[in-house]
Amino acid sequence: MNPTPLAHWPLAERARIRGVLTDIDDTLTEHGAIAPAALDALHRLREAGLPVLAVTGRPAGWSEPFALSWPMGAIVAENGAVALWRGADGSLQRDYLQDAATRAANFARLQATAQRVLTALPHARLATDSAGRETDIAIDHSEFAHLGEEDIARVVALMREDGLNATVSSIHINGWIGDHDKLAGARWIVRHRLGRDLDAELDQWVYVGDSTNDARMFGHFVHSVGVANIARFWAALSHHPRYVTQGERGEGFAQLADALLAARQVTGAA
Repeated sequence: MNPTPLAHWPLAERARIRGVLTDIDDTLTEHGAIAPAALDALHRLREAGLPVLAVTGRPAGWSEPFALSWPMGAIVAENGAVALWRGADGSLQRDYLQDAATRAANFARLQATAQRVLTALPHARLATDSAGRETDIAIDHSEFAHLGEEDIARVVALMREDGLNATVSSIHINGWIGDHDKLAGARWIVRHRLGRDLDAELDQWVYVGDSTNDARMFGHFVHSVGVANIARFWAALSHHPRYVTQGERGEGFAQLADALLAARQVTGAA
């Protein structure tokens, strides 16, 4: 592992950033709770006029209270399938990439695959947040249960044999049906909530993450940052973040916010 420190990110490039896209688990949070430093960073970014949008493998149900309480523009849950945000009247708003009939048909297929996985690996466990999932399934590998690398690979293979997309986060193995993913979800939410074309202004966004399911985002974005705990997955990443913070999890995210805000202050960027 030979990452480039965040401090090497040129000031002029940082000053051009107009928005932040971020993972949640082990990027903003630790053990499922947002780190105080990350929450403070979200407030400071909002005050500076920098929108923050989260894209996560966590379920819609889990994301609801955070979409209402965290100072960010929206949370895209279930790897790009469901968007949640706080409306102008303070109520929870949501939208879906798939229509209701498609979601219902897919749900039955997803549950069948989940049972197949649990039968093939009797020691495997569904993620504890599974009751809140609407468009995917998740097997726990590092949150409250443990699966080794061979078992994780077996779960991924079983999901793909059933026609599912499968990806591995820092805590779960997620499977879903459809051509959406974190990148598609990011494009959708930037257009939906901000009326902007993400790919047309790619050099004005930064993506922040911590694990293998962030690899496509790291490869796509001109500016990408991994929090320090990404070291655990470094060898398995198909694409690496351009920079890595010194701090882990929420502390690392706060360091990213510091870097962005300092650049705006020095250059007078608005």
